[in-house]
Amino acid sequence: MNFEQWLEIWLRDCVRPYVKPRTWEKYAAAVKNRIVPHLGAHELEELSAFELQHFVSMLSSRYSASTVAGVVSVLNSSLGRAEEMGIRRGHCRLHYPRRLERSVQCFTPEEQRKIERHILERGDSDLFGVILCLYTGLRIGELFALEWRDLDLKNGFVSVTKTCRDFWRNGTYERETGTPKTETSNRIVPLPEQILPYLRGVKRARKGRLLMERNGRLPTIRAYQKSFEVLLKKLGIPHRGFHALRHTFATRALECGMDVRTLAEILGHKNPTVTLKRYAHSLPEHKKKMMNKIGKLFL
Repeated sequence: MNFEQWLEIWLRDCVRPYVKPRTWEKYAAAVKNRIVPHLGAHELEELSAFELQHFVSMLSSRYSASTVAGVVSVLNSSLGRAEEMGIRRGHCRLHYPRRLERSVQCFTPEEQRKIERHILERGDSDLFGVILCLYTGLRIGELFALEWRDLDLKNGFVSVTKTCRDFWRNGTYERETGTPKTETSNRIVPLPEQILPYLRGVKRARKGRLLMERNGRLPTIRAYQKSFEVLLKKLGIPHRGFHALRHTFATRALECGMDVRTLAEILGHKNPTVTLKRYAHSLPEHKKKMMNKIGKLFL
């Protein structure tokens, strides 16, 4: 059996029944576009650890660390499964390339106030999702999957139990709704009491089951991201992706003194270490203020 044949079996029987469709698509794309062209014709039993690691090194010189890490994950999982089933002997786990933590992009307090003021003063309820993300840290897929019944506007909570994504198929956008990104992403997020009157007003003005639905119409996620880009340009704010709203929420929360464990639970991170690693370096001004407080002890 060659490696391509085994990968087809692995994807069909060991992956597809147990993962989300999006995850399967990513694995299948890595197999088709990265692995099979280089290693598919090799006999499964004859693939050596040296050949495999050389292949990973070659990929590392051409693609980003995240892309290569995805391929290595497929290789380790598929070859490890082959060993468990007695199809291949002696699999040695491959090493991931070093991944540099990407810098977190967020809006300054002044930029945030500018965005909020524009949306509130214009009464633009189509962009109320921007306000909600700024004060909850929701991902855009989670925002678009929300139904009004997920919001308890009396007690101030939002239940995040699903997410969605748009994808292109047969010339049209289709939407897929499923469980959140990870188990810990399934969570209940408290809503700041200050924004509850605003959200109640939006709810009265809109009709529909989903939060982002208006007059029976639901924009695509890409269209909403584009509207946000247009807003930033209009306000003279440098371009940042929609996900920067989540980063901004996390940064403001830490600046306000929220403890890391609480923030990790609100964001749906697996553990506080993930949160601390991602956001601790994004608070230079806050750190400076804290150091100046300590400095007041200096005689």
